[in-house]
Amino acid sequence: MKKSAAPRENMNRLSRLWWYLILLTVFSVFCFFTLDLWLLPYSVAHSETGKLTAGYLLYAAIGLFFSTPAPFLSVLILSLVRDRMSLKQVLRDVFRTDNKGKTALITGGFCALALIYAILFGTPNGSPWYLFPLGFLVMIPFVGIAEETGWRGLLQPELDKRMPYPFSVLLTALIWFVWHLPLWLDPTSNHYHDSMIGFAITIFIWAFALAAIYKATKSVFACALYHAFMDAIGAVYDWNALFDAFPGNLHVNIYRLVWLTTAVVLWLVEEKRERVKKA
Repeated sequence: MKKSAAPRENMNRLSRLWWYLILLTVFSVFCFFTLDLWLLPYSVAHSETGKLTAGYLLYAAIGLFFSTPAPFLSVLILSLVRDRMSLKQVLRDVFRTDNKGKTALITGGFCALALIYAILFGTPNGSPWYLFPLGFLVMIPFVGIAEETGWRGLLQPELDKRMPYPFSVLLTALIWFVWHLPLWLDPTSNHYHDSMIGFAITIFIWAFALAAIYKATKSVFACALYHAFMDAIGAVYDWNALFDAFPGNLHVNIYRLVWLTTAVVLWLVEEKRERVKKA
């Protein structure tokens, strides 16, 4: 019975991964044609004149409910339709945090490291500081949960079952990066003049950091908090210069090395702890 059940379980896992990627692609293609081809002129006009038009409101609505939340929507549809889960169970999986003390320590540590780096080397953009905590609260549901439910909640764990670390992290990072590429077609995006290579480096380093946070906490919400915190820094600092500069000056590259090293060490420590626990 065990031998016959294992292939069936693997097929279910493969199906779940591929269905997620299919749904994510459908949402992404829909947003590309609507936001980057059809409705983009309305966004450009709004950025130049500040006028609200029906076209811009439609652009904003699609971006808010279908673009950034595409990973969350893909997991939601997959969970409700294929896995026959309830909405309550889906949300419980997103917010589940078994070891709250450890989760707060690890996630808070990564966030504190980012904030110290920003204060020491960041260029303030002139915005008042209260926009930072306000932006953080807004980004928790609309960026953190919207994305991390898919990236670390499903994609990373499913790939971990099929390939060794760090290959699962690298593939997650690659998919995450490709998903962001339409931002370079939108003149109203804050990444429009950003270094694509610098952003790719940031994505790959953050993929390792978020993989380590998830490995240590098993909490999607912890990953969402970290993701939202990092993006919220852009409310008061020049985000692109702080994180995405390429080739970057000395402090940028030291930051990258420290971030990557910390993430890899944390992951390896947690992997060793799990092996000892199973032995």
